[in-house]
Amino acid sequence: MTSTYDYDLVIIGGGAAAFAAITEASRRDLSSAMVNTGLPIGGTCVNVGCVPSKHLLAVAENSASASENPFDAVTYTEAPTVDWADALDGTDDLVEGFRQENYVDVAEHFETDIYEGYGQLVDDTTIEVVDGPDEGAHITGEKALVATGSSPWAPPIDGLDDVEFYTSETILEERELPESITIIGGGYIALEWGQILHRSGVDITILQRSEHVLSDMEGQLGREIQRAFHEEGIDVVSGNDFQQIRTTATYGGAETVQQGVAVETVVNGGNRTFTAEALFVATGVKPNSEGIGLEAVSVETVVDGAIRVDEHFQTTNPDIYAAGDVIGDPELETVAAKEGNHAVKNAFGNEDVTIHYDTVPAVVFTSPEIAAVGTTEQEYMDKHGTCSCRTVKMADIPRAKTVKNTDGLVQVVKHHESDEIVGVHMVGPRAADMIMEATLAVKFGLTVDDIIDTVHPFPTFSEAFKQACQSFRRDTSKMSCCIE
Repeated sequence: MTSTYDYDLVIIGGGAAAFAAITEASRRDLSSAMVNTGLPIGGTCVNVGCVPSKHLLAVAENSASASENPFDAVTYTEAPTVDWADALDGTDDLVEGFRQENYVDVAEHFETDIYEGYGQLVDDTTIEVVDGPDEGAHITGEKALVATGSSPWAPPIDGLDDVEFYTSETILEERELPESITIIGGGYIALEWGQILHRSGVDITILQRSEHVLSDMEGQLGREIQRAFHEEGIDVVSGNDFQQIRTTATYGGAETVQQGVAVETVVNGGNRTFTAEALFVATGVKPNSEGIGLEAVSVETVVDGAIRVDEHFQTTNPDIYAAGDVIGDPELETVAAKEGNHAVKNAFGNEDVTIHYDTVPAVVFTSPEIAAVGTTEQEYMDKHGTCSCRTVKMADIPRAKTVKNTDGLVQVVKHHESDEIVGVHMVGPRAADMIMEATLAVKFGLTVDDIIDTVHPFPTFSEAFKQACQSFRRDTSKMSCCIE
């Protein structure tokens, strides 16, 4: 019996993984369609993630430039302020442009049909639109891809369900900011939004459960950014054992309106209560895997709800693949795109391509920036019982000294026998750009001597990576600027 299909590839989702998939499908002359479930077309990054947050970080950084000016020769007669509503209007315009040019126009170019509404898998590779403008539509593909992304996740803290709180999505709807916000969480979302809001005039306290922020990264990075945040005036309290969250005051007669939030916690064995006008929960994300019909088509999930896939992004149903945040860490747009691309290559070309996640860089766009790739010192110690690691301070780098921007450090982890670079971790100006040289070093097994032997322009921040490699071979405190 011969099966017929409406399309070669059908997709639930409309973000980075989905669009990388239709791009690869078009290259193979395959027909495709997607049901855009959830956020507007473009997914998390363009709508509520990378694009708005990086735009607002730039707005906030320009606001803070006067107060953080390190040069006596430069004076300001009036402190800048942020008009938050105007900043969000600019964000909305930027998002709309990205969405049209990078997604709507791209789908039209590749002749991909877009169905708007909530999609469910109902019969192997058939998707039904069960709600929304295209409700009732059924589309079937030879193969299906689940790319539904993720949503903000709130932890099970007593009382949290009974209070109103912001997330990285809902804060973009708030045109008038409160005077104070307590942020629960210590990952990149908490740090980026903490700095955005602080520089926009909000009194910010960040409460982190573990002993330092960015607990999944090299420990020095978290400690260094906490120090920088304290200097800027952002209160960061780590080591919290959260007990309860409650409102502090309400008003409104028949309809109660929240006036403040208190977070009761234990820090270093002592009870503490942090109060603010509002609460922001930034404790990570959860995969959008519920209610999309996975059980009906024998697609399994793991404990946290992420879809179970093999190294080729095939689910437990051989005709269905999955990519992006819905399959779990790392939740990065560029990774989602590569996963979507590879899923199509494997589904239709049997290419058996995969991703080596240990060579994927991670970046936090705070000021100073944070970036990392590869193995941490602790991971190397756990595996080998030793670690050949070196750290240099940005304060020792000529470019950092000349521009008076000396916060940060660079750490290099190398193999103790082969000298191959296996991990690089940095905090500092332009770390998000500097990390790519380190990523290539980790990916292609370059040694510290390969980096030392490569001429770096002077004076640049990138010399910090070279100097960290030089520190394996010499005392870098006893050399002139350009000594090899």
